[in-house]
Amino acid sequence: MRKLIKSLDKEFTKANLKVGRDTLFNILRKHQMLTLRKKTSARTTNSYHRFYKYSNIIKDLEITRPNQVWVSDITYIRTVKGFCYLALITDMHSRIIVGYDLSDSLELKGCVRALNKAIYQAKDN
Repeated sequence: MRKLIKSLDKEFTKANLKVGRDTLFNILRKHQMLTLRKKTSARTTNSYHRFYKYSNIIKDLEITRPNQVWVSDITYIRTVKGFCYLALITDMHSRIIVGYDLSDSLELKGCVRALNKAIYQAKDN
């Protein structure tokens, strides 16, 4: 869009018109000339893998207190240099993050560090 504004700016100046970015967007949208960029996202979950899938043993459990059940997840964060991985341990009762680790690989070490932080934090409470 910046290229379009820059290339049309000379023409607008010649015609003695002042057209800003938002006005140009509105005109293009009104005349259905605005193309929206397709969002790209990395596919991060593959549920059809060859590894053993554990059943959910807590689905019928009533959670009544903190530190009764912790859940974990790994999320991908895109950076200029590639991906980094954030391992999170969350208390299911309070929904507070009790342990985390930011790593540049998906190795087990990051998840273990997050778990150790959660255990250390739980000892203090």
